[in-house]
Amino acid sequence: MSKVKTRFAPSPTGRMHVGNLRTALYAFLIAKHAEGTFMLRIEDTDQERLVEGAVDIIYRTLAKTGLVHDEGPDKDGGVGPYVQSERQAAGIYMDYAKQLVEKGEAYYCFCTKERLDSLKQSVGGDDKAITVYDKHCLNLTKEEVEEKLAAGVPFVIRQNVPNEGTTAFDDEIYGRIEVPNSELDDMILIKSDGYPTYNFANVVDDHTMGITHVVRGNEYLSSSPKYNRLYEAFGWEVPVYIHCPLITDADHHKLSKRSGHSSFEDLLEQGFVTEAIVNYVALLGWCPKDNKEIFSLQELIEAFDYHDISKSPAVLDIPKLRWMNGEYIKAMDEASYLELAMPYLRQALTKDLDLNKIAGMVKTRIEVFTDIEPMVKFFDQLPEYGLELYTNKKWKVTPEKSLKVLTDLLPVLEEQEDYSNDALYSILKNYADTNELKAGFVIWPVRIAVSGQQNTPAGATEIMEVIGKEETLLRMRKAIEMLQA
Repeated sequence: MSKVKTRFAPSPTGRMHVGNLRTALYAFLIAKHAEGTFMLRIEDTDQERLVEGAVDIIYRTLAKTGLVHDEGPDKDGGVGPYVQSERQAAGIYMDYAKQLVEKGEAYYCFCTKERLDSLKQSVGGDDKAITVYDKHCLNLTKEEVEEKLAAGVPFVIRQNVPNEGTTAFDDEIYGRIEVPNSELDDMILIKSDGYPTYNFANVVDDHTMGITHVVRGNEYLSSSPKYNRLYEAFGWEVPVYIHCPLITDADHHKLSKRSGHSSFEDLLEQGFVTEAIVNYVALLGWCPKDNKEIFSLQELIEAFDYHDISKSPAVLDIPKLRWMNGEYIKAMDEASYLELAMPYLRQALTKDLDLNKIAGMVKTRIEVFTDIEPMVKFFDQLPEYGLELYTNKKWKVTPEKSLKVLTDLLPVLEEQEDYSNDALYSILKNYADTNELKAGFVIWPVRIAVSGQQNTPAGATEIMEVIGKEETLLRMRKAIEMLQA
């Protein structure tokens, strides 16, 4: 076979779904692993579903994820146009459809909507109905066809599939699949508006653009026999098919926009980082032989073998993605981390605080950047909290004992000028040692007083250093009043 060439051929209908991103990623990895070519083609034949700005989303997503295409609308590789509507305008699809008509592999169909509706059949006893075309127009003579065309009668061009025999094809993941021709309908190749159907345009484009490996979701498995019949009708070489497994949510339902995690941009808005998303999406259906989990894009290129793609549905496990994202955040250099964390910190905090220091406190504790706001909000404003927080069985702390600790420490902290972490910790430690108490016994009520919560991203004295002397004393006095009431 010639040099490996794959394509990503999205429809510009909105944000990039996780399934589409996986298709793009796998096509990219297959090409790059083989030192081949990765091509972008825009499939906009379904004019009714087009969304303004969606093409920009496609470019932006590919650029952000590092899935750089070698050919596409903006990078002419000599097989353009790379946008299907432009190819349609050039007459490419109609020319190929007419070739099939000449060969008897396709035919003009002039049937009205009313006639097609009369052919509808119910499926499985439910309310769903499908139209099984009865080849009515296949019986028209050449003269009748030409007469109708000359009169401007609306038409479609249909594939002519025999009623007998079978059609088989080979998929790299699912193996050999054979389908009785009686189950294949005479699908439309050219619609009444002159545009090709998705299925027909795909075959023509993949062949004329030199695509060797076709990567797509397994929802297209049922259409593949019809694709193969088209390749054979033209006398073209059939590409290598790689159908990827379904992606489901945690309840094993097909991933949908309602899940809230269905697109790449959804995940970015939820505080995930691009590299973690790409890494995780690579594992939705593919398992490396050594079960390694953390990969850079270059490592994925080197390790990826499409033969290791599973047939089983892949579950978008958000807790697992969160864990992986947390690992990426921990491994970030300080500059990259601060660049991503700062917008969340500025949104959460209005007071003049050391944001760099707070960012450092939460880095190893967050899994996604949206975790930052609820974790740091107390620095800005002490939350409402109850006396029960002053009870700690481990340190044997009670509200009564907490009151004594805070009352004893308040005058010392009022006199203290150095509010660095080390100096403040020495005060608490000296108080504990002098009173023959464990440090945790003393630190616990102080932490509750200055944060209003049991779980904080930093210790009591680190918090006091950040909020400063005035705010620390204010919060201590409030705690004492609460405990005395």
